[in-house]
Parts: sequence; structure tokens; C-alpha cells
Amino acid sequence: MLKKLFTKSFLTRCTSAVFLVIITLVILLAGGMVTFTGIAAISFIGLMELLRVYQIHKTLLGLISYLITAGYYGLLWMEQIKQGIWQEYFPMLVILLIMFLMAVYVLTFPKFHAEQVMAAFFGVFYVAVMLSYIYQIRMLNGGIILVWFVFLSSWICDTCAYLAGVTMGRRKLAPILSPNKSIEGSVGGVLGSFLFSVLFGILFEKSLKQVFENPALSCGIVGALGAVVSQIGDLCASAMKRNKEIKDYGTLIPGHGGILDRFDSVIFVAPAIYYLCIYLGR
Repeated sequence: MLKKLFTKSFLTRCTSAVFLVIITLVILLAGGMVTFTGIAAISFIGLMELLRVYQIHKTLLGLISYLITAGYYGLLWMEQIKQGIWQEYFPMLVILLIMFLMAVYVLTFPKFHAEQVMAAFFGVFYVAVMLSYIYQIRMLNGGIILVWFVFLSSWICDTCAYLAGVTMGRRKLAPILSPNKSIEGSVGGVLGSFLFSVLFGILFEKSLKQVFENPALSCGIVGALGAVVSQIGDLCASAMKRNKEIKDYGTLIPGHGGILDRFDSVIFVAPAIYYLCIYLGR
């Protein structure tokens, strides 16, 4: 059993995970401009990886996606300075993105396919907007603690699901989409995330009292639901890779692939954790 666990691939993944944890600690603990810049950089790299799959990362469609993403993060930063700017300008940014992309599509027709235009639009929201919720959680009351639920319910879930799947996996969760994932691994991931989150809530109970009435229970709920969402996010990323017949989005992170390969579940979890914390909070 130990031989099945400690393969070269597993050890490479663990080594990369250690470096990711260190980088994540620095970005999230620092807060403010450091967190903002770190998340923005991750978003741009992830967006580039997605657009590269559709072969538009170095085209005018890609440039528009990058510029709108920059505008989005500009609004996000300005929101911390001047309240209300978000609600006023965000809808306009969405409309501009649609108009510019469609203008390029028709004025250069038939250079681009409709699928590529949709990918340029989708990428901004799927990658940049959803990842930005990590920063938005960090800026909440108690955000320096709450933001870790994004990773407790995604990376912990991923690790526990992997271990449970390797040791106990029998029944396939999505045999065509992801043949290595099992129902046992999925359940193990949710339970692992729940237990770690409960322990996290107990450990930081004093600080989390300002956010949750019952920190341990609330943390367990957030962790478990986040784990379910994280697995959906992981499968969504796998589905897109299957459609485009690629193994990984990139090679930036040894043993994991690209940013999107490592943050595929985080992309889905971040908005879910943000709204769960608001809903369950005081």
C-alpha cells in the first residue's frame, strides 16, 4: 500500500505543493497590495493558459480579454478607496467586453471562430473574476482567517480524495471524464475537508467568534460544502481539457501542470466560500 502511495509522481506533487503553500502564505498573510497583486498575477497567467488552449492568447481577442481583466482589477482596487464605484462601472465593463469581442469577430471574419470569441469572454469571468474572490474574502472582516477556507476545502479535499481513492477507491465517480476519480475518494475528500475545517474552527475559535456564532460547526459546513464545489470545479476543468484533447493547461508547476490545473477547484470554491461566509456570518 505504501508503495502505491509514495510514487515518484506523488513525491513531485508534494514537493510542488510545499512551494505553493509557502507562496500562498506570503501572498495571503501580507494582505493589501501584496494579496491584490498576487491574485491578479495568478488570474492573468490562468487566463493566458485558457486562451492558449483556444489559440487566441496572442491575438486581438486575447488582448481585449487581458485589457478588460486589467480594468476589472482596477475597479476592484478602486472599490477599496471609493465605495460605490464597483456597482457603477462593472456592468459597463461587461458590455464593453461583449462589444469589442464581437466587433473583432465580424470585422476580421472569418479569421476567428465563434468558439474562440466565447472563450475570450468566458475566460475573463471563469478565471479572473472568480479568482478575484480570494482577494475579496481576504478583505472581509476576519478575512485573514476566512481566506484559508478556500484552500482547506479545495487542496485538502484534493489530497484526501487522492489518498482515499488510491487506498479504497473501487467505484468510478465519472469514468469517462476522469477515470482515476472514485466515489470513495470523493467522499473521503469531503470528510477530510470537513474534519480539517472543524479543527481549524476550534483552533481559531476566539478570532472566528467575531464572524460565526458557532465557529466549529460553521467552519465544518463551509469546509464540507466548499469541498463538494471544489470537486465540481475540478471535473469542469477536466471536461474542458477532454474537449480540447489536452492533458494539462501548462507546465508551470511540476507534478500539477499549469495554474489552471492547480487552481481549477479554487476557481469554483472562492466565490462559494465568500457567499457562505457572508450568509453564515453574524
